[in-house]
Amino acid sequence: MKKKYTIQKSPFVVPTTDGKLIEEHFGNATDGNSQISIAHMVVPSGWSEPFQTPLFDEYTYIIKGKKQFIIEDETVVLKAGESIKINKNTRVQYSNPFKEECEYLAICLPAFSVDLVNREES
Repeated sequence: MKKKYTIQKSPFVVPTTDGKLIEEHFGNATDGNSQISIAHMVVPSGWSEPFQTPLFDEYTYIIKGKKQFIIEDETVVLKAGESIKINKNTRVQYSNPFKEECEYLAICLPAFSVDLVNREES
């Protein structure tokens, strides 16, 4: 009988060039799931990404450190134990201008896809 659960012991590690660790546990890259993606992230001090306007809702839960979000024209800083939902079609920039690394979980509905993120040229 087929099991009615899946344990993920070897998440897909997304190759990056900016020092960011991305371990996708469920999603397009790991198991072909386009409905939801769940990823564990660690970003170094000084890290940032270009602005983007994703076609998915993104939920972020901060495990350790702090993360800065520029959402439209507002700057929001979250610390460990805090979370946020950013609605799809919202212009946002993620960064860690702080002294310590930031560890967090990111959940995207539908799943993260390069085709849906709409990153701006830096």
